[in-house]
Amino acid sequence: MARLADWLRGHGQTVVATREPGGSPGAEEIRALFVSGGADRWDGATEALLVSAARRDHVRKTILPALESGAWVLCDRFADSTLAYQGYGRGQPLPMLRSLQEIATDGLLPSLTLWLDLPLEEGLRRAAQRRGGEARFEGLDLGFHRRVAEGFAALAAAEPSRFRRIDADGTPEAVSARIAAAICAHFPDLA
Repeated sequence: MARLADWLRGHGQTVVATREPGGSPGAEEIRALFVSGGADRWDGATEALLVSAARRDHVRKTILPALESGAWVLCDRFADSTLAYQGYGRGQPLPMLRSLQEIATDGLLPSLTLWLDLPLEEGLRRAAQRRGGEARFEGLDLGFHRRVAEGFAALAAAEPSRFRRIDADGTPEAVSARIAAAICAHFPDLA
């Protein structure tokens, strides 16, 4: 995300880079609950409620003000992740999650969702390297992670105009080039 933010700034754009859960002071407090503890600390419904509360604060206090100022907002995860993780991964009903999403975001959707896709084992290895104490989800079994990946694939298939699958296997430079190409294809004025 840092490389993409720098690339966009190099193309004259104002960029706000943020993350979920988190991205605002209140949402960061909720994040601390969400990502710590044992893999089974929360059930899927509780996770969905926690992340939706964090998202509501994040949207109101960080994302909307940035968009209103004309900035690009780059968010590491957003509402699609709740559908993939708590819906497909944890088995929570998608209609319920979509209702929570509507409340949390007031209907706000990304213009473009980049799905960085990796073989499961490689993705878990990379996540373990960078997360430190935030490894609650990495502690779940491969079946859970397989369902999450299938969920992202289903979401991308349902909204091909908004999703771009990025092959995230390879060097950071190669992946960054794939991301830049996807951004230019979706936003031709940047090319």
